[in-house]
Amino acid sequence: MAFTVRCAVLCVALLASGCASLSDRQRDRAAGIAAGARSTVVECTQADACAVASPLYDLAAQARAESTADAPRHYAVMLDKGSDALLARLNLIRSARERIDLQTYIFDKDDSARLVLDELLAASRRGVKVRVLIDQLSAIADLEILAALSGSHQNFAIRIYNPSFGKAKLNYLDYAGSVLCCFRRFNQRMHTKLLLVDDRIGISGGRNYQDDYFDWDAEYNFRDRDVLVAGPEAAAMAANFQAFWDARRSVPAERLNDVGRTLLEGGVPAMPVPRYLRPERVQSASAQASDPQVMEKLFVEPAFRVGAVRYIADLPQKHRRERRHDDAPAAPELEALIRGAQNEVLLQTPYLVMSKQAQSMFRDMRKRQPPPQVTVSTNSLAATDNPIVYSMSFKYKRRYLREFGFQIHEYKPFPEDAPVDYAALMPEGPPVASPVGGGDRGIRGPSGSIGPSGGSASDAGETTRRLQRTESRPSFFSSGAAAEPLPLKRAGVRMGLHAKSMVIDGEIAVIGTHNFDPRSENYNTEAAVVINDTAFAQALAGSIRRDMSPENAWLIAPRAKPPVFSGLDYSLGKVSEALPIFDIWPWRYATSYEFQPGPDCPLPVGPKDPAFQRCYVAVGDFPEVDVGAKWLYTRVLTAFGAGLVPIL
Repeated sequence: MAFTVRCAVLCVALLASGCASLSDRQRDRAAGIAAGARSTVVECTQADACAVASPLYDLAAQARAESTADAPRHYAVMLDKGSDALLARLNLIRSARERIDLQTYIFDKDDSARLVLDELLAASRRGVKVRVLIDQLSAIADLEILAALSGSHQNFAIRIYNPSFGKAKLNYLDYAGSVLCCFRRFNQRMHTKLLLVDDRIGISGGRNYQDDYFDWDAEYNFRDRDVLVAGPEAAAMAANFQAFWDARRSVPAERLNDVGRTLLEGGVPAMPVPRYLRPERVQSASAQASDPQVMEKLFVEPAFRVGAVRYIADLPQKHRRERRHDDAPAAPELEALIRGAQNEVLLQTPYLVMSKQAQSMFRDMRKRQPPPQVTVSTNSLAATDNPIVYSMSFKYKRRYLREFGFQIHEYKPFPEDAPVDYAALMPEGPPVASPVGGGDRGIRGPSGSIGPSGGSASDAGETTRRLQRTESRPSFFSSGAAAEPLPLKRAGVRMGLHAKSMVIDGEIAVIGTHNFDPRSENYNTEAAVVINDTAFAQALAGSIRRDMSPENAWLIAPRAKPPVFSGLDYSLGKVSEALPIFDIWPWRYATSYEFQPGPDCPLPVGPKDPAFQRCYVAVGDFPEVDVGAKWLYTRVLTAFGAGLVPIL
């Protein structure tokens, strides 16, 4: 019966998509319409394409001048603050002389994304070659915009990676058909993120093009991180981008069925006029992005002069069934770095779901004498954008703590000391911290509490339809309301961890797109920037430790042992974890703890410190979450969801 239903759904989906497909002749006509409409007017006749003068862009020339073939030199800038990361992108786009290559997983049409898009179009009109490559799952979900972009200018090209059914925009039946007929291919996503300017200076890391990633959302923002690299390694970035651009799965937007049909029915439409939710903020960012003094202070002065830098990135060949080892270097290279650790691995990942290979690695490391300390910064259930994925990490807390020796810090939804410009986020001014029971502090504006939407009460109606709030996994289990952050006990502009970073022995820094999970290893293409420089590594370690501070995170530790039957409780919990269909044991091995500073507890301590139980108080398995019926939902997932691990 189940097989019959699957076949029926598949047939309907394939039939619906087949009816929408264009013939080769129609695709050629649509491509011809787009090509014929492209403007050939170049607004600037100067050799530098009227690029703005930028001390940030000039770092690339300095790095090249200081480099030799045997001793390359780079400048590296850690982009911790979302609003700064947007400014850096805008400035580099405006300073481009020859070429801009942008590769991303998500590209929305909200304020920040539209601002970047308009800057790219402006660059093309002044003579810069612009290429934009977006994964289809999260590409711009507006056929009018995509059609307009496809015919905008001879210097502007946009391609969509791995389009299911040859479409840019999928409906429910398309998703169903893709999962049922082409599960492996549908799950193979381009998760690589790169902005490369003139093959000289590039940005890579966790951020996509959506307000959530630049601290511009009124409800939920990501604590994320990028790294800007200027110097010779930009050539490796360029080569990797070119490989994706030339891949068969990278399809020009105008040759997609739905975009092509839009072109055939009405020609190339005009680019829709932007409707900014916060136009004053857009105007302010635009003005700052061309200010040399702002660039100097924010990016040039804190830049690190480093030696060799490695850009490790998977190739599109990773998605072939038969691939060479070199086609997917990200996971093995990162594993080699972790295995080489002597003292400490400082790991930050939003989704703590370990593959079997990773689990084997950490078990081996735990057997060393002495074993290196593995300290993990990850999301709490209250902060995560994907509760289904969190349920898997919750399930294996005992394993992570006891067998692997992890020390785990889970990010709070209302961190007190995050690198966020709250004044830009909230129109009525920067918030102040106010105690709200249990040692937590809420983020509140000076005139009162934040409205239900996460913005001020006056902003509560300011909402925007987004592609998806998160880098949701392409499955039914991570779409719709189930994938949204869970409701909390109080209102506020919530934050969730999205940074993917690592520091090895305080000397090697890694910032990239890899989530250190099975999906990143097996399905997604990933990239990472590796910098072997003690000063930069220490700065990155400081940033991660800030996210793990008691102001920003709860510490996960074993519960206090019950006075009786503690051994039985532990054994039953272990058996329950090992047998997923019986994983309904309600008493977990570990829980969340809040630091309580005082005369006897001036500084945080670890779970094994004798003062731990005196200095920390247990705050429950899901602090801040308004659990309700979601408790049962989470327990069901942990009980029956082990089979989902490879695709989560």
